[in-house]
Amino acid sequence: MKFIRIKEVLNRTGLSRSVLYAKVAAQTFPQSFTLSGSTVAWLESEIEEWIESRIQERDQRVKINSKGGV
Repeated sequence: MKFIRIKEVLNRTGLSRSVLYAKVAAQTFPQSFTLSGSTVAWLESEIEEWIESRIQERDQRVKINSKGGV
């Protein structure tokens, strides 16, 4: 299990800080947790799963569109 800090989360996802926190608030992105004081982190595995789910959603849309769907 590896913790990653916000700078790395932003780097991996390409999200801005404000969009990231909006997604966390909307519960469409993994929740952070407090390491100590104001230091927060995410589980690397949860971020990787979130990225993979975006890729799968894209691939599903491409597959549907290539079959003449919406």
